[in-house]
Amino acid sequence: MSSLKRNPFFLGLTGLQGSGKSTWTDALVQSLTEVHGYKTVNISLDDLYHDHDELVRIRTENASNKLLQTRGQPGTHDTKLSVAFFADVADMKTDTLIPSFDKSLFNGEGGRAPEEKWHRIPAGTTIDVVVFEGWCVGFSPLDEADVQRRWSETAQNGGDSVKYPTETLKEHSIEHLLRVNENLRQYCDLFMGPRHFDFLVHLDTDDLVNVYEWRVQQEHALRARTNSGMTDEEVVNFVKGYMSAYELYLDQLRRGFFQLDESCSDRGQLRVVLDKQRKVIEMLSLS
Repeated sequence: MSSLKRNPFFLGLTGLQGSGKSTWTDALVQSLTEVHGYKTVNISLDDLYHDHDELVRIRTENASNKLLQTRGQPGTHDTKLSVAFFADVADMKTDTLIPSFDKSLFNGEGGRAPEEKWHRIPAGTTIDVVVFEGWCVGFSPLDEADVQRRWSETAQNGGDSVKYPTETLKEHSIEHLLRVNENLRQYCDLFMGPRHFDFLVHLDTDDLVNVYEWRVQQEHALRARTNSGMTDEEVVNFVKGYMSAYELYLDQLRRGFFQLDESCSDRGQLRVVLDKQRKVIEMLSLS
């Protein structure tokens, strides 16, 4: 990125669970700041979750929808907070606070950190680059008929007999999938669609089973350090909560995020393909 098209330059970073989004984000921010001299700020989609009480309300009112029982899916983030943050960081006319979500609160259910702990950027600061990282950043909603077709065509994937299932759509009702799809449409309209970014980095893999392997490895490492963490079975259930979105939206993202909006034809995307060991095996430039 030798020059910036506008100020600030919005760089999205999306990746599968366990692919190393946080590590890549930290490296990008460090390079942009220390090597290239850009004033860079970053935010995670995770920091834009609703506060705890609202997350409880969402899961209670959608008790039959497995996709909304925990934070993560479109519909569990605060769109008003998101829109306000990106508007503030774009003009910097007032002090801007970077939201923060503390996943350790409420026995691990998580809650918004107190505002006094949010990082403050003084008014008038010139922000060159904003790095926005998240697991479903770059996902775009499908037509209702397309969701219906994919759901109808998906096999059961062997149920519990499959160790790491990668066909999970039939574990959800079509109504629940469509609900999340509409939530994603709102996200893209408001703050997460192609027109909101200048460039997108996508951490992908050559086999979706690797997502389970990565997360199992991470939890084993966490247990070795802290003597706490999810069991392998809990990891599988955790990853399954995201797999339906990968099944629905990854193909479109792999073809090109910015191709969905003709006004964004001059913007770029880099797809980084990782193997089981998270080694880069291919890098593809898309528009």
